[in-house]
Amino acid sequence: MDTPLVSLHVITPVEAARIVNRSPADGDRWHPDYPFADELDPLRSHVTATDPDPVFTFYQVRELASGLAVGGIGFFGPPSAGPADAAGTVEVGFGLVEAARGRGLATDALRQAVGIAERNGASAVVADTLLANEVSQHVLAKNGFIEIRRDAALVYFRR
Repeated sequence: MDTPLVSLHVITPVEAARIVNRSPADGDRWHPDYPFADELDPLRSHVTATDPDPVFTFYQVRELASGLAVGGIGFFGPPSAGPADAAGTVEVGFGLVEAARGRGLATDALRQAVGIAERNGASAVVADTLLANEVSQHVLAKNGFIEIRRDAALVYFRR
């Protein structure tokens, strides 16, 4: 993809509180359906973060054409320092409001997030989706993620 469709904006704990409370400040440009329910749970924990990682954090996805916030993408912490098979691994999650789906925005947001992770020391990026969420699975595959396993509820990917 040559021309970006979205920009990623770091969400501060103060902004996370506004999003969770659904109370935009002057200058916040949110799609009418933003935020969506699935984004609120991870942001609730971000509200109380006293020293959030400046890179491996939560990002607001803004559609460049409209300038509106249409979703979120984020990391669940910095690269792992665990066992050799997990060292350097970060987990990512993403989602867009329904009206923003099907136009390549999630694919572009994930491409940008993977680039951020790689430029900042991550050696692998993992994600999971609900078994029935074939659209997210397609977005992951378009970004070079490979299915590594599945269980009764989830499909797990690694890049």
